[in-house]
Amino acid sequence: MKTTNKDNIGFLFDLDGVIIDSESRYTEIWGEINGCFPTGVAQFEHKIKGTTLDNILSTYFDEADRDSVVAMLNEKEQAMVYDYLPGAKELLETIKESSLAAALVTSSNDKKMEHLLSQHPELKGLFRQIIDATMVSRSKPDPEGYLKGAEAIGANPRQCVVFEDSVQGVKAGKASGAYVVGVAGTVPEEALRPYADAIVGNLKEIDFSQLCGILKLR
Repeated sequence: MKTTNKDNIGFLFDLDGVIIDSESRYTEIWGEINGCFPTGVAQFEHKIKGTTLDNILSTYFDEADRDSVVAMLNEKEQAMVYDYLPGAKELLETIKESSLAAALVTSSNDKKMEHLLSQHPELKGLFRQIIDATMVSRSKPDPEGYLKGAEAIGANPRQCVVFEDSVQGVKAGKASGAYVVGVAGTVPEEALRPYADAIVGNLKEIDFSQLCGILKLR
């Protein structure tokens, strides 16, 4: 649902590797899945970063194996503990306290989101809108998710900032027209730089006032 945004600027966040510390475990999980259901793709567990499960399944796995892949993934996800990355919760709280709007734009499905929110129910109150994989038809690097996120919070995409840690994600943010902050760690800084307007190590490094000023001038 589209909402009113008095300042017409917005903050659009990816989830894994930006807000929660989960990417290293997902790399391990997908490596284990690839061991059981070989894709034959070099660096498979890194290549799929930022894409939806439906896209991963249809692109890399035989139809006969897909239910087993999903079952293995779900089992391992349900055992995961999601911790905040440095500065993430604090930045979200600052945005809310400033009466500005944030949206989560994630490739995660509803089952994963249910597990996450059971551990961190406060996230529902920190985001004006959550866009998950069930709400988009095209996976990152397509900008659909970020365009929907901007629309949902009533912001012009050009006056939004996208926070992303994957190459697919920063490409999606750039294609949406947003100002893109690459969060290094999941992939090297050099891989993000061609598609990012700024690079940080984590969200603790964000100068909130400066960033708001940049967005208002775009």
